[in-house]
This record gives sequence, structure tokens and C-alpha cells, in this order.
Amino acid sequence: MRKNSMKNTRINGEVQRVLAEIIRGGIKDPRISPLTSVLSVEVAPDLKTCKAWISVYGDEKAREDTLAGLNSAEGYIRSRLAKEINLRNTPEIRFIVDESIAYGVRMSKLIDDVIKKDEEGQHESN
Repeated sequence: MRKNSMKNTRINGEVQRVLAEIIRGGIKDPRISPLTSVLSVEVAPDLKTCKAWISVYGDEKAREDTLAGLNSAEGYIRSRLAKEINLRNTPEIRFIVDESIAYGVRMSKLIDDVIKKDEEGQHESN
């Protein structure tokens, strides 16, 4: 199976949907933030491994705790995934915290600060 085949794209989408449902309602670990989103999933063509990019709303400690909780619950998540999706292999899941949203917010704030300073400088020169 090619990496970008239609079948692989469908599998990625289905695994992402089911992972989001499991994380949202199936795990009772208090370390996992209720504001955790599954942004993207990439299942290897051989169905043995899976990378899941997650976003956690909160501070650095919330992200670390959520990642630790998800990693400790990986066996449970895989068993639920196997029941929900009929795949030849149930992939090992590697959770990766996606920092792109926080990075975008930080960059936006920096740009706003520069614009504000620039406008203040123009008002002073007039």
C-alpha cells in the first residue's frame, strides 16, 4: 500500500476519528486534559505503527501530564481501537504533542506588539 493511497488516507481518517472518541470519553486517567484534540494521524502503510499528533489546551505541565497519561494508556487505547476498526494489524501508537497552535498564537502576539510599537512611534513623531 502506497503512503498516500486512498486506502491509507481513509485508514488515517478513521483511526483519527476513533482515537478522538476514545480520548474524549473512554479514558479515566485524571492526567489527561479534557481539552485534548487529535489533530492528525499517520498510520504506516504496513499498519504496524501510528503517529498521532495531539493538541492540549493549557500550560506545559498539562501537556506533559496528558502525554504521560496517553502513553500509559496506550495498551487500552490499542485494544479499543482493535474493537472499533477491523484492521489486519492494530498499530502501535506514538503520541506527539503538536506545538503549532501555541506557536501561531505566540507569533500573532509578537506581530501585534510590533505593530503597536510602530503606531506609537508614528504618533510621537507627528
